[in-house]
Amino acid sequence: MSSSSAEPAAEQHHRHAGGNSGPVPLAALIKEEARTERRAGAASSISGQEDGGVGGGVGEAPTRRPLLRYGCAAQSKKGEDFFLLRTDCARPSTSYSSPTSSHHPTFAVFAVLDGHNGNAAAIYTRDNLLNHVLSAMPRGLSRNEWLHALPRALVSGFVKTDKEFQTKGQTSGTTATFVIIDGWTITVASVGDSRCILDAQGGSVSLLTVDHRLEENVEERERVTASGGEVGRLSVVGGAEIGPLRCWPGGLCLSRSIGDIDVGEFIVPVPYVKQVKLSNAGGRLIIASDGIWDSLSSEVAAKCCRGLPAELAAKQIVKEALRTRGLKDDTTCVVVDIIPPDQTMRLPSPPKKMNKIKSLIFRKKGKVMSNKLTKQLSSVGMVEEIFEEGSAMLSERCRLGNHSSGRRTSSLFTCAICQVDLDPSEGISVHAGSKFSSSSKPWQSPFLCSDCRDKKDAMEGKRPSGVKVL
Repeated sequence: MSSSSAEPAAEQHHRHAGGNSGPVPLAALIKEEARTERRAGAASSISGQEDGGVGGGVGEAPTRRPLLRYGCAAQSKKGEDFFLLRTDCARPSTSYSSPTSSHHPTFAVFAVLDGHNGNAAAIYTRDNLLNHVLSAMPRGLSRNEWLHALPRALVSGFVKTDKEFQTKGQTSGTTATFVIIDGWTITVASVGDSRCILDAQGGSVSLLTVDHRLEENVEERERVTASGGEVGRLSVVGGAEIGPLRCWPGGLCLSRSIGDIDVGEFIVPVPYVKQVKLSNAGGRLIIASDGIWDSLSSEVAAKCCRGLPAELAAKQIVKEALRTRGLKDDTTCVVVDIIPPDQTMRLPSPPKKMNKIKSLIFRKKGKVMSNKLTKQLSSVGMVEEIFEEGSAMLSERCRLGNHSSGRRTSSLFTCAICQVDLDPSEGISVHAGSKFSSSSKPWQSPFLCSDCRDKKDAMEGKRPSGVKVL
């Protein structure tokens, strides 16, 4: 699945050139064909236009937007994987930093959603999460303020999507890896065990998400048990324990998801958020469900598709995962190439095949060279980390009561996390601390709805004093 084609327009121009006015000189036909190819190339990418300050920091000169090319491949077993591909999302709340700019600033969104216990949560999240994120953004922001506000808006959007879906009474849930690309800046929010990696130009592979599997994440196990959940393996006849660590009640292997109304409030929808800025050398994003990552490491997934365009790269990764493990789960992969404007992306050459003896001889040398390359890339700033937050302090994640832009992000009677409207008597002050503790300032804004208050307590591992988890 790649960017839209411009073939109909090209055919129309070709007919116009020939027309009914007699023979057309060969030179004119060649010139028209070249012009048509340039139009088709522009239509198959997100064109690089100047957007006052796009890709630059405060006070920097405008830079050109990169081109994006993408592809998607999937193999279904249970029908619970879904994805979102949007390259034309508008920023209506953004104020133009350049009065001469006539085009509307846009950003791109790519997401992978891996449902469980049915596909309802994945479908609902695909259709509603972006709108909830945008509704949480303050109005009238400059582009730099927009990027600064994105992490908080993503947290709000995830929580609101979860809250609305749970009112439907359905018990399914979903992971969500949600990627926003605005110029050279990439912002990723994720819950669950889908994953997004960045393969920067030069071969440096970076993980932009954190797996929320109880089996592998010690911090999340501690948070769940502190919030009142129980973590253990599935017990079978005779008392034997099998399988991965799960959260009880419910038996979910994940500590964060959207939906899952039947597993308690300690399974939270609050995402890990990471924001990075690429250098103008560009890079490749690989976003995939656990059907890929249970078969391939991040490094193997990146290496197996180097040298291929995005659409073929996605198919190659899925093919490699199925070759390694077979189709044991829904398997979905989205590949996005971020390309410098006015350039053809320099795709890394695929690794050359070598026999086993030669590979053993050069394996150690290759590891040493790879470590040197990673250090070299970090020193020249191929990727600049702007923001990262995975802690369990929800009040800090949402920066409640501490908006550096000076703009109010919610009215007095709006939940400061999920942005839903509250009755004057319904809100609970964020200063009240846990619902199991008291505060001397329980009347001060910002306020939370009762659901977000429960999520806040669960994120911070708070429960009534003396309560014993059985």
